Amino acid sequence: MTELSGKVQTVLGLLDPEQLGRTMTHEHLTMSFECCYFPPPPGEEEVAKNPFQMRHMHWLRQNPYSSHENLLLQQENSAVREELLAYKAAGGGTIVENTTAGIERDLPALRKLAQETGVHVVAGAGFYVDCTHTEATKSMSVEQLTAVIVGEVLHGADGTEIRCGVIGEIGTGWPITESESRVLKATAHAQTQLGCPVIIHPGRNPAAPAEVVRILQEAGGDIGKTVMSHLDRTLFQDGELLEFARLGSYLEYDLFGTEMLNYPYNLEVDMPSDSQRVQALNVLVREGYEDKIVVAHDIHTKNRLTKYGGHGYSHILKNIVPKMLMRGFTQQQVDKIVIHNPKRWLTFK
Repeated sequence: MTELSGKVQTVLGLLDPEQLGRTMTHEHLTMSFECCYFPPPPGEEEVAKNPFQMRHMHWLRQNPYSSHENLLLQQENSAVREELLAYKAAGGGTIVENTTAGIERDLPALRKLAQETGVHVVAGAGFYVDCTHTEATKSMSVEQLTAVIVGEVLHGADGTEIRCGVIGEIGTGWPITESESRVLKATAHAQTQLGCPVIIHPGRNPAAPAEVVRILQEAGGDIGKTVMSHLDRTLFQDGELLEFARLGSYLEYDLFGTEMLNYPYNLEVDMPSDSQRVQALNVLVREGYEDKIVVAHDIHTKNRLTKYGGHGYSHILKNIVPKMLMRGFTQQQVDKIVIHNPKRWLTFK
């Protein structure tokens, strides 16, 4: 593993970690989210068929998963290319692209986007949530799944020679299914072999992140080199957030720019505002976790691109960072969150 040790693996090859710059640790550049389509409210079916009109923009922000067209991000490579150029112009350096098997990962497209924009792109290995697992995947043993993940990092994925540089986002629901549990164990085994970063999509329940950590730890995973995603839609009380933080993973707030009244996948969830996300980060910093925070937008639908009136990949750098500085974060703390923590996480042991 000497070739990978001390390096970050992008779709264009190995990179010195110091070259990463400002990094968004959880984005998608090309994927399909049709696996998670949610029917529109009764009587709103016609709006869902053609939501990309100015008069429907509010509806689409509140119902992004109820339009088939909105879930096909892979149709927007040209718009994403322009977004990445804007991200670079705003000071961005790297995107961690979390699309895994089952949601139309497209490594050649990622490589082309990296070549054309100069933004470093790190691709994800492994498998998403159970409903995207093929029958072949569900029939694999932990050892077979481990071999697939290791191969995607060492040799290339999806029949290409393009190598993944992170395992994930590894998807779990709630409760965690048997197939998801095997994938988690395989993730831990692969991480042990490779010394690589891992990123997790936990189920939509406050108990889910800790349960994932338990399974990974029992299988030998390195929690200190693992990111727990989506905490902004999963842990809402300061006490439960700090209790989870003590387990030692990186803590990711990755839905910046997403504000909706009713979160369709779990109506018990009150999706926070960006200001509330900044407040949660402030709690973590005050309690000594500034070395464990990473941030992103998790763009995975068309409406979040600027082409369709969304915030785009530059929102954190342009809007959230100034708000953090206004709310008492130091520049050193901000740099840890957007530069140094991602760099440390992404570097192979």
